[in-house]
Amino acid sequence: MNLPSLTYFPQKLVPPLCSALTNSTRSSGTADNIAIEGCNLKFSFTATRQAKVVPVLRDCSLRIPSGQFWMLLGPNGCGKSTLLKILAGLLNPTSGIVHVNEPKSFVFQNPDHQVVMPTVDADVAFGLGKFSLTNDEVRSRVSRALHAVGLSDYEKRSVQTLSGGQKQRVAIAGALAEACKVLLLDELTTFLDETDQVGVIKAVRNSLDTSAEVTALWVTHRLEELEYADGAIYMEDGKVVKYGDAASIRSFIEAKQSEYLSNAY
Repeated sequence: MNLPSLTYFPQKLVPPLCSALTNSTRSSGTADNIAIEGCNLKFSFTATRQAKVVPVLRDCSLRIPSGQFWMLLGPNGCGKSTLLKILAGLLNPTSGIVHVNEPKSFVFQNPDHQVVMPTVDADVAFGLGKFSLTNDEVRSRVSRALHAVGLSDYEKRSVQTLSGGQKQRVAIAGALAEACKVLLLDELTTFLDETDQVGVIKAVRNSLDTSAEVTALWVTHRLEELEYADGAIYMEDGKVVKYGDAASIRSFIEAKQSEYLSNAY
């Protein structure tokens, strides 16, 4: 799902995290090689029955360098998916500034919401109709994208014969075929078996290793997936609590889990 790039909402920036997101960088699409940036993001909605404003995001800020694979973690209901949808442009923040390099693609948790064509090659090529490409160029893009996600031998397979994880990889290949610079991935492994989980996450990792221009942000609740990440962000109660290298974030979360368990018993 290819999406437009930039949403701007007037709000005071918080240095140094957001200091690079100036008017000039917004117009040029570069900010010290930062692919994804959100500054002071807030999001709330009004509960219809109580007419009460419910805050979901509370002053979130983050920066993700171009060409890296980052993960977004936190307890259920902390705002991870909401933040990802704001970065994708599917939701507008109540306030704050968002910049994401374009083109970008949002990959849904359920691949059946995104994989729509009868065969693998047709689905990967589906989004290329908006470009002025020759048949040879389309075939070349499809072939390279399928190779990047490890599905070169599945080009003519019926989509209906694929596993959930293979469908996720087809969706990712479609984004790569469109030369998307940013992949926004919403808990892709939640309903997959272990084999498919590993296949999907390795496909994303390989996509970034194949092209230095691709950046990915992956929402997950599985700590073991952090071994594939360059960096990670941990959220609680609508706030970014900590971000940095993947090993440090894993240690931080494991320490919180141990503290919780020791207090519980």
